[in-house]
Amino acid sequence: MQKAQDQRYDVLQSSSELGWSNLFAEVRSYGRGGGTHPADPETKIAILLDGSEGISVCRIGGSWRLSEHIPGNVWVKPMGGKYDEGYTATATTIRVLNLHLTASVFTQLGDYYGLPAALARSVRYVCGEQDEVVNQVGLSVLSEMITPTAAGRMFAETASLLLAARLLHAHWDAGSVRLPIERRHRLDERRLRRVLDYVEEHLADDIAVADLANVASLSIFYFTRAFSAAVGMPPHRYVSQRRLEWAKTMIAAGGTSIAEMAFVCGFSSQSSFTRAFRRATGLTPAMYRREFGS
Repeated sequence: MQKAQDQRYDVLQSSSELGWSNLFAEVRSYGRGGGTHPADPETKIAILLDGSEGISVCRIGGSWRLSEHIPGNVWVKPMGGKYDEGYTATATTIRVLNLHLTASVFTQLGDYYGLPAALARSVRYVCGEQDEVVNQVGLSVLSEMITPTAAGRMFAETASLLLAARLLHAHWDAGSVRLPIERRHRLDERRLRRVLDYVEEHLADDIAVADLANVASLSIFYFTRAFSAAVGMPPHRYVSQRRLEWAKTMIAAGGTSIAEMAFVCGFSSQSSFTRAFRRATGLTPAMYRREFGS
């Protein structure tokens, strides 16, 4: 086997323009060949999206690991970790979703649940294993990249915490981390009303899941589950829906440009806003204004 060279790839999709803070996502296309894998300053998850038959081989701490290219397979490289040498052998081209988690995501989890420090460095290497939880969250992230919504940053925040929690639960060197379940509080009608009122008052602001959880006096994980059970959808989807309803009212009333509405609704561009608005209403903002405008 020849000595590995720097691996070549093409970037097909990126979250760099979406304003996400704790999660960076990128879809890459790799051709046949091999490459080195230098140390990463963040925890990296790679999910094989599609591609032809092939294998990946890497050497970690002197041990060689081989994995088949099966769509949905997951590779995890801990923060600061590296493959001594890495090789990829494929018949043609594969597409890979790379997800990078900042150390601050793990710090948040540690703060919420009183877990040990340096959690990001406790994640073990994973080489081409099936993990349906990571795969499904990754596919949801990919969907948000392709068709951004009004609550995309809020969704990315939640997704980053879910991914970090999954890595600690299923892929921790020291064993499994059991996150405690809060039973003392529930999202009763009073708490729910406070949260819904907060959303209405801050539709034009950058709402974070942590903000809503603080309003309800619950942790992010418990709040997300309790809110979904009470409302029938996760917080980010509810905020996205309310922003689009607000946009419909503003567009019909006139006086606000489509570009301005895209900005106040939290979209990264007017085109993303237009696509989301059309998916929700069947009409573009301009068509909606002509049909329902005052």
